[in-house]
Amino acid sequence: MIIVPIKEGENIERALKKLKRKFDKTGVVRELRNRQKFTKPSVVARERRLKAIYIQHLQSEAEKVSM
Repeated sequence: MIIVPIKEGENIERALKKLKRKFDKTGVVRELRNRQKFTKPSVVARERRLKAIYIQHLQSEAEKVSM
């Protein structure tokens, strides 16, 4: 359960913003979406590997530009 302490006279919009931020950090919605369908472990590993290759490519491009 997410609890957001509110100070005396604090704006309700600010409290809602804090609640939304905490909710996003917990990852509940992301986990719920992942559990809606099953993805094979091999597919998950492939996606992670492709993402790592992409990030490595971006970093190498950034190094080339900074030189």
